[in-house]
Amino acid sequence: MRSALPQWEPAQLPACGSPDRWGWLQQLRNQPELDPEPWLLALENGSLSIAPDLLAVLAERLDPPAQLRLLRWWRQQPDPDPGLPSQVLRHRDGASAAWLLEQLAPGPVALGFALPLSALPQVVAAALLPLLGHQRQVAAWPVLLCWMRAPIATPLRRAALEGVARGLSVWPRSQLVAGLSALAGDLDPQLAAPAVDLLARLPGARRALVPLRRCGLDPRVAERLGRRLAATPAQPLLLVVHGRAGGQLPAELVALAAELECRRGAPVRLQALSAAAPAAVPAVASELLQPGQVLGLVPLLLLPGGHVRHDLPAIVRHWSAFARVQHWPFLGAWPRWQAALARELAELAMQDYKPAARPLLLHHPLEGPLAARYLTTLERRTGAQCVATPYSAEHLAELKLTLAAPDLAAPALAAPALPLALAANRLTDQLAEQVGPPLLQRPGLRQLLLAELEALP
Repeated sequence: MRSALPQWEPAQLPACGSPDRWGWLQQLRNQPELDPEPWLLALENGSLSIAPDLLAVLAERLDPPAQLRLLRWWRQQPDPDPGLPSQVLRHRDGASAAWLLEQLAPGPVALGFALPLSALPQVVAAALLPLLGHQRQVAAWPVLLCWMRAPIATPLRRAALEGVARGLSVWPRSQLVAGLSALAGDLDPQLAAPAVDLLARLPGARRALVPLRRCGLDPRVAERLGRRLAATPAQPLLLVVHGRAGGQLPAELVALAAELECRRGAPVRLQALSAAAPAAVPAVASELLQPGQVLGLVPLLLLPGGHVRHDLPAIVRHWSAFARVQHWPFLGAWPRWQAALARELAELAMQDYKPAARPLLLHHPLEGPLAARYLTTLERRTGAQCVATPYSAEHLAELKLTLAAPDLAAPALAAPALPLALAANRLTDQLAEQVGPPLLQRPGLRQLLLAELEALP
């Protein structure tokens, strides 16, 4: 480095309170070249004390190695200025990120917070935690989460939360939502309310915010949640369902739509594939949608059959001529729905069935390689065997005998069976004793579907 000009040496700096100091620092700032080395040496050997005005000038001239050098000096001071790190550490660089991680990775206990608190660790941690998040290194996420969850002083937890906020876009999304959702239920509103605000900043925020309405939040936090949800209103939904002959809608689907409309505070309509295409789509669209709104089209279909592959794209095109449409995948492809099916099958298997019997998923016959791949995936994720079940009277009678094949010792069912039927149909009507009610009449599956639909944009 080049040496500083003699008139701009640290020894020439007017003392604090001198009328000449401000002008001198302005001239120092305007120097085209300024070597920070003499200033860093003066700080390190104690011949110069740092002050906010001097720091404001020097911080602009520090490259990443010099920044880190100044931070290391600050860390060794008996009474460190908590404002210095944020002024100094302006750049994102690997060395600074590694140093910050080294300081904070041991967590609150390693820094002495399990013992009577000393001022130094609190000052250091509170100053560095936001900067660790500012570096936006994924490795910092578990460290910030540890500090945020720890039973320590609120200012330290808030500093960790600020670090989370500064690097919000880089943290693992599912872990971030889980961590912030847990913090939203914290007893300290100073932590819970900002956690709600951060969830509201995420893409598709409704999915993270809606479940919080069912949590026991502090009244002030609940009000904050209500305001955030009001700022992200739900769009109208069109639920595409199979329906029964002639377009008849089973009662459980009608009840689902009514409850969903109440919970979302936005219109919800049903369109049955078994009914004729609606003739007055423009009128229905104007009834459902306010200017600028998007129509959410959700296929409540369980299999990738002809309806999903052919009819559904035609329905989307039809509605797209009159409204902006956001089209969601068919219900049977949703991972959470598949997991819920697996839980339902596991509960069935615990009932009075033969011990080695593999659960059955009874579905309408499908054709083609796509259907075969889907059924293979569904079997792997649910642990069940998928069995094609034609709805003719002959096939249903044969299936009824198969499912109820009695054992010589006890009339237990050969295997637990679950019908892949969202609402009542011929399968559930004729084999009610063997397969039980349709899926929407099972409380766990119905509540999960309601929660998932409620959280949609």
